[in-house]
Order: sequence, then structure tokens, then C-alpha cells
Amino acid sequence: MGQWKFSWVCGILLLLSALFATPAHANTDYYRHTFFDNSLTTDSYFYSAGSASAPSSLKLQKDKLPIENHVFLTPPNALRLEWQSQPGGSWEAEVHIVNFRNRLPELSGSSLYLWLYAPQAIPAADLPLVVLSNAREGLQVAEFPGSFTEPVSLGKFSGDLPAGRWVQVRIPLSEFRTASIYEFRPPQLQNIVFLQGHADGVRRTLILDEIRIDDDEADERRQSTSDPLPAPLNVRAVGYDRHVEVRWDAVEHPDLSRYVIYRSLDGKDFSPIGIQLPGTNRYTDFLGKSGISAQYKVAASDQTYRQSPLSAAASAATREFSDDELLTMLQEACFRYYWEGADPTSGMARENIPGDDRIVATGASGFGIMALVVGVDRGFISREQGVERLSKIVNFLARAQRYHGAWSHYMNGTTGRTMAVFGMLDDGGDLVETSFLMQGLLAARQYFHGANENEQSLYLRISQLWETVEWDWYRETPESGNLYWHWSPRWTWQIHHPLIGFNEVMIAYLLGIASPTHPVPASFYYTGWASQSERALSYRRGWSGSNDGDHYGNGHTYYGIKLDVGVGNGGPLFFTHYSYLGFDPHSLRDRYTSSYFANNRNIALINRAYCIENPRHFEGYGPNAWGLTASDGPGGYVAHAPDEANSTGTLTPTGALASVPYTPIESMEAFKHYYRDLGGTMWDIYGPRDAFNPGQHWISPIYMGLNQAPIVVMIENYRTGLVWKHFQSNPEVQQMLNRIAGETGKQP
Repeated sequence: MGQWKFSWVCGILLLLSALFATPAHANTDYYRHTFFDNSLTTDSYFYSAGSASAPSSLKLQKDKLPIENHVFLTPPNALRLEWQSQPGGSWEAEVHIVNFRNRLPELSGSSLYLWLYAPQAIPAADLPLVVLSNAREGLQVAEFPGSFTEPVSLGKFSGDLPAGRWVQVRIPLSEFRTASIYEFRPPQLQNIVFLQGHADGVRRTLILDEIRIDDDEADERRQSTSDPLPAPLNVRAVGYDRHVEVRWDAVEHPDLSRYVIYRSLDGKDFSPIGIQLPGTNRYTDFLGKSGISAQYKVAASDQTYRQSPLSAAASAATREFSDDELLTMLQEACFRYYWEGADPTSGMARENIPGDDRIVATGASGFGIMALVVGVDRGFISREQGVERLSKIVNFLARAQRYHGAWSHYMNGTTGRTMAVFGMLDDGGDLVETSFLMQGLLAARQYFHGANENEQSLYLRISQLWETVEWDWYRETPESGNLYWHWSPRWTWQIHHPLIGFNEVMIAYLLGIASPTHPVPASFYYTGWASQSERALSYRRGWSGSNDGDHYGNGHTYYGIKLDVGVGNGGPLFFTHYSYLGFDPHSLRDRYTSSYFANNRNIALINRAYCIENPRHFEGYGPNAWGLTASDGPGGYVAHAPDEANSTGTLTPTGALASVPYTPIESMEAFKHYYRDLGGTMWDIYGPRDAFNPGQHWISPIYMGLNQAPIVVMIENYRTGLVWKHFQSNPEVQQMLNRIAGETGKQP
């Protein structure tokens, strides 16, 4: 079958679906203007730096700017700048933009806005100077595209600051003149530097909040708007083990910019505790103990920070949860990433939140579909809602751009067109992401197999998608014994990445062998996935840095635990999750292990044992803080693993939590630690945050589509085997296992 191409009719259908989709607030636009609003950490701001030369001084906390937790414009905190400017000295304090995956690279606006609060009055002449830079941190090296500006006097635009009052300052970006050898472009702003001005010798304190880039016209229009925002309605609160979730009905108003949540512990005095962006009508308040009662009110806030009247109060109390209740709580919180956070047009999962709202991720959507099955079965949503959402996803996939039946890694959630996020070569089909997606669709096909017309239609449409994936095309040539990751109409096989195990991609071979229409030979399990070729041996050594497991089979013992299969000492834990969310590892044995379930369990136990030994002495590792797996960290993406090269001090909760079928006791201990001990910074509306690094005082600002669903699904597989059971009930799966068993019995 040739390459699938968009027809004119399909394009029109996608356009119509976008026009009539339920609108959702776009966080992308918020982050095109917001430079700083709040800090996830409560002591120092990770995205900052500072230094001073004597006799001047600058107060720092852990080499970062300190956080102000009592005085703020928007709760729960602000930045605190404390300095003393002396003759012959200098100081500089940097505030960096929060860089996260898929954040749009340019800000939008013509002026820099920031709010200032001085506990004691500061004359304009004694305020700092300001420099803008497009270098994220450190020395401003004159190397393209690095550029920076001449200093501008903050006091010129603020005037004298009175004591004890918030003042908004606007500095036109046109006031900043390039001082580097390359022209500074304001949209590329990465770093705002405050530095010593007049050396008055006085200790000064300045609190900064709500730093934004915006347009002057928009500001003038907002200032002239007189219509007040209405108070949010139907505020309610639900108590959990250590936190309360506050919910309310959306305020429909064009000037809505945020919600402000207030809490009272005595029923009298309400204090602001946090904000929430439009489009999300929930807020999580972590109280830290069970048996605490609290009342909540919510206000709507406009673009000038004016607030509506407070809502009516809602009350709730925390109470001690059983382990079973804790697991349900965790599943529901993570499930909502795929329910509330999904793309409104396609129903697909976004790559990350916050992020680029255009980007939906194929593999993460497959995981999200399995989370949808769990959500229906647990009663988080109705069966009718589940069928409706899955139908939206299937309709989108049927019209989206395909490459010999495979979808690309990333697509535009409105148009279905490929988005080459990983570069120009990544503009075609991605067989691994397609496999993750199809694993979810096949599990859902069996679950939503009722007698009513909607479910019968869904079954047939999923079957059509399944039967039109050309797995055999992705072997590259008829003589090949491998599947390959990518194919592009423009670049053909240029990436040329063979799928070789042991890692996360086993499901691609299993589904390729299982395909009823475009199968690959069962021998590919051994010639490709478990290949003994020199290329395969070199491939395994290359990414693991070890000879252990380079022949696929391992056989070594680590921390007293024998590993049948796995490269090095097992690798990151997502190797034991992604291919086994639907496929039950109990069902497969081969020449190298009698049980992939037992093998995966041992990989998890080795991972935990490494964190207990903690040979690199990272802060936070231990018997209840483990689970090294892939995620972004303070320095970007790392496939975190229990080895010297890939252990960086970053812990990713999904690693331990999605391992619960393998390590139920150890995973539950980790969850109680992440939630009960660290929940004040780690627990939010979609459950545990994606990752954290205690030693670097960093908490991930995003949630990842690949990481929340495995928690939902694998907990359910531990509790009831639900997703495993339905995926395995596909007749093609048992046929595939029989074919592989036939190959296993042959003489190698």
C-alpha cells in the first residue's frame, strides 16, 4: 500500500471538527507573556543566580535568589532581592525564564512589566539597573546568538518607591539598547539581570512579582475596562488523605486571567494560597496531615489583577486513607491529565502540560487510551463519556497524516499534520510510537465491545486502523530481519534506526508479528529484537556502556538479584512499562527467560537497590525514593538509569509507581513518601509532578504525557489485571504468542 496522503475532503473534515470543537484555554499564550509568576520551591528560586564583589553584597539562598513567602502580588510567593551597594563593589542578580519542553522560543509584547514592593521606601536613584540578555545564565559571552543590552535605570520608570505598597512598573523594550556585538532581539529574552546602581551604602530590600512581557495597547485597553468580574459559582471542596481539592464552575469573561484561591483554617480569616489559570477549574491544597478541616473561597482576577468578590465558602477535611483508597486517589489524579488536559479537537494527549498546545503525542495518546479504559471501569467517567472520547480520537486518527499506515511521533491536534519536533528527518512515520498507540487501541477495542451501535462502530473503526498499519513496510527490504523506527517520504530510511532489544520497543515486534494483514515473520523476534548480529551487540554496548547483556541475555547478578535479560544492570524502568501496559509479561517466555514478569520485577528491584546503595551520594535517594527512568531534569532530558553515566540525582515518580505490579510493597512505600512527605511541592492537579532533583532544589514545571498514564494503567493491572486481560483477549495476540513459541523451540 502506498503512502497515505491527505485528501481535500479530509482536510475540510478536520477544519470543521476544529471549528465545532469545545474551546479550551491555551496555556501556550500565557507563557508567551509570563516571565515569572510563582516558584514551585519555597526557599530559593531555581531559575536564578547572583554574585557580588566586596564590599557590596547580595543575599543568596543556595546560590539562588531567595523566595518571599509572606508578601506577594499573586500567591503563594514572590522573589526577594536584598542588596547593599558600596563604592568600589558590585553585585548582579539574574532571573531566568522557566525553560521547559516545547515552550515557544519567543515572548510577545512591546514592554517589560513588573510589580515591585519595598518594605521600606527606596528613592528612585537608589534602585538597581536592569540589563536584558538572551543568554540563559552566567557570563554574557559575545558569541552568536548571545546578545545583551546596556543597563537601564529601574528608578527612571518606577519613580520613588513608597513603603509597603505594590507598584507596577512598565519599561518599553525600545528603551533597551544593544551593548553586545550582535543585536539584542527582545522576543528572545531569556534573562533579566538586576545590578548595582548608585552606591548609597544602605541595605535595601525589594520584592518582585508578576514579571511579564506584554503590549502597551493591551495594557491601555485593560486599564480602561470597567466591567467587574463575577465571583466563581458552585465552589466545592473534597478532602483526601493529606490534601483538599477545590473545584468551581468556570467564569466566562474575556478579561479573566487567573483564579485566586483563599483558605481559612478557623472559618474567619481567609488568606490567599495560590492561583490557577483559566481553563482549569480545580486547585490542590496540600495540608500535610489528616484530620485537618479547612474552608475555601475563590476569586476571579482580571488582566490588571483586580479581583472579583469572593465566592461562597466550601469546606472539607482530610482523613487517613487506606492503601486501597490511596491507589484510587493516585489513579484518578493522573487520569485527569488525559481527560481534562487532552487536546479539545482530537481528544489526543498533549506531549506535556504546560507546553506547546498544538502538539499531541502519538505514543502518549495510546497510553492515555488505556488510562481511559481504567477511568471508565473505576467510575471516574461514565462509559458513554469514554466511548465519546475514544470515538473522537479514532475519528482524528482516521483522518490524520499516515505513512504506510504508521503515524508520526507528533501531530498537530487540530489539523492532524505531522510536526517534526525532533528535526527535519523526523517528518514521517514512527513505528514505535504507532505501536504504543495501537497497544492502547487494541485494549480499548476489546473493552468497548458492547452490543450497542456506538461500541460496535468503534470496534470496527479500531480494527480498520489496526489492519492498515503496514508493519512489513518498516522492515526496509524484503531481505531484512529487523524492523526500523522511522520512514519518511522525503528522507526514506535516512535515520536508519533498527529496533533492537532489550528496551522499550518489544511491543513493535509483538504487534508486527500479530498483524492480520501486514505481518512480519515470527523469526524477527530473534533476528531483530533479540538479534545476535555484530550490529546488535555493538548497539547494546553503545548506549549502555557495558558488555553485560550485549547478547540480549544477561545472566549476571546485581545486588544479589539475577538478571536474565537486560543491558547493563537493567536500564531505566520505562523499559519495563511501555511495552507491558497492555501486553501481559506473564504470557511470554523465550530462549533467555522463563518469565518477562519476573525479569521486569528484577529490573525494578535492582533499580531500587542501586538507589539504596547510592554510590554517587545523591541527596534524596533511598529505600522509599527510587525509580530511575526517563524524564526531563534540571539540565534537560535524561534516560535516568542505575549506572554511573545516567544517574544524575533526578527522581521520576512514575518509575517506582508504575512498577507496582512488580514491586507492590516497595512501590507503595515510595508513593507514601512522595505524597505524604513531599506532597507540599510534588502533588498537584494531575498527581505527582513529573520529576524532581533534591540536590539541585529543582522540581519539574511540567507534566509529561508519557509518564502519568503508566501510573494509572499499571496500578490497575496490579489491582485487577484489567488492561492486561482485555489486550490479551485480542485473538491476534494469542496467535502471535504461538508463532513466537514455535520460533523459540527451533535450534538457534
